[in-house]
Amino acid sequence: MALPPDKGTTSIGLVHEALLGARHKGVDVSSALRQARIDPALLASPQARVSAAGFSRLWVALSDALDDEFFAIDSHPMRRGSFKLMCQLTIGCDTLEHALRRMLAFLRSTLDDVYGELVVDADSAVIVLHDHGVQRRLFCYGTWLILVHGLLCWLGNRRIPIQRLDLRAPQPDDDSDYRMRFCENIRFDAPLSQVFFTRDVLQLKVAQTPLALAAFLKESPASILVKYRNDESISARIRQRLRGQSPEAWPELETLATALRMSYSTLQRRLQAEGLSYQRLKDNLRRDIAINLLSQPGLTVTDVAAQTGFQETSAFHRAFKKWTGVSPGAYRRSQGEDADL
Repeated sequence: MALPPDKGTTSIGLVHEALLGARHKGVDVSSALRQARIDPALLASPQARVSAAGFSRLWVALSDALDDEFFAIDSHPMRRGSFKLMCQLTIGCDTLEHALRRMLAFLRSTLDDVYGELVVDADSAVIVLHDHGVQRRLFCYGTWLILVHGLLCWLGNRRIPIQRLDLRAPQPDDDSDYRMRFCENIRFDAPLSQVFFTRDVLQLKVAQTPLALAAFLKESPASILVKYRNDESISARIRQRLRGQSPEAWPELETLATALRMSYSTLQRRLQAEGLSYQRLKDNLRRDIAINLLSQPGLTVTDVAAQTGFQETSAFHRAFKKWTGVSPGAYRRSQGEDADL
């Protein structure tokens, strides 16, 4: 069986962040977790990850439960249907600059605590994310940016590269979600939250039509969470290359460096700059493959072990628990399957 597409995974820390607003409002989150098919046992393991599809389902379930598409982060709810309305307001624009300015105006009228301002100079364009001088949660800035950047990418029918991202919030223990989704060049604890990209992006034409909007909305938020990730980092390039081979055939780092036309030391240095070793990258990829395979009906844990390069299921159990802090059964239970199959 072919491996599922590499959609990555989401840290359990981000799941906790998504649930926080609902918990503060006294909402029972067990129903949302059930709809997302996320086993509550995962919440107790700081190393656990959830599939991109699972996090997308959680976003929808919480939006429905709260009637708020912004996770109850802002003091004013972003009522259900707001993102659809923002899409409808921008689909008829001529350029991405026109669309972006409409997005910023719409979100400023919808949310109270944060708003964006577009600043353009001779070479660059910057979205300054204002917060009225009150430092907000990192999840607030990140969620706002996902909505804006994701829609902008879809309208342009391409990923809009982010050159640099400054965020006022402190760096989390696991910042991989932000680097994978936005860019490698992130500065935390910055005096101002800002998103930098090239000015020429603003002149790109809106490539989508109203006819394509229904399909886009049907796939959201999954489409904006996964499709427009940062695939330009060296770790993303390596993951893409390794996905085309079985784990048993993954090359040594020296061989990989030759294939990528760079020296061993340069490749090692670039991985270190992204906070990774080659072994950790391979472990993370195996973990993500396993998590996504465990969410597929019809595959036993033994099948998943084999497809991730383990000859013994017991060895897979040990490795998976080391990677995530929980057994494969916690993921299989979420799918209504028997973990011992």
